[in-house]
Amino acid sequence: MNRTPMTQRGAQALRAELKRLKSEARPAIIKAIAEARSHGDLSENAEYHAAREQQSFIEGRIREIETKLANAEVIDPSTLPNTGKVVFGAVVELEDEEGNHLVYQVVGEDEADIGAGRISVTSPIARALVGKSEGDVVDVTAPGGVRSLEIVEVRFQ
Repeated sequence: MNRTPMTQRGAQALRAELKRLKSEARPAIIKAIAEARSHGDLSENAEYHAAREQQSFIEGRIREIETKLANAEVIDPSTLPNTGKVVFGAVVELEDEEGNHLVYQVVGEDEADIGAGRISVTSPIARALVGKSEGDVVDVTAPGGVRSLEIVEVRFQ
């Protein structure tokens, strides 16, 4: 099975979510199911069916996170050699045609948060940037059209 790249921060966030689901959400839903059962006839008990559906969602998310963590290749970007090339974990400073300054870190899919400046390694921007060096100009095909971006700096932190 293929290993999925993930930063330390991403792995910690998934572990925290997994711990919360197992220690808080799972016991709460088990209690809700037991309470709904005590109300009698299960065939027409909306609370029971809603609780079972929520339990199914929680168990599915637990399995999903456990699988992701089992297949994760945790990478610490600060230990990578700074070759000036964009790779997974790199923080990339960009400038577009209008002179706007952009800063993104290339991270795993589960860690992506454009508002926080983290883009997925599978996003159109990251795919265009990976393998390029400082000073290169890349054309990114995005939903809003083609954008030209100049790589100003690549750093690892």
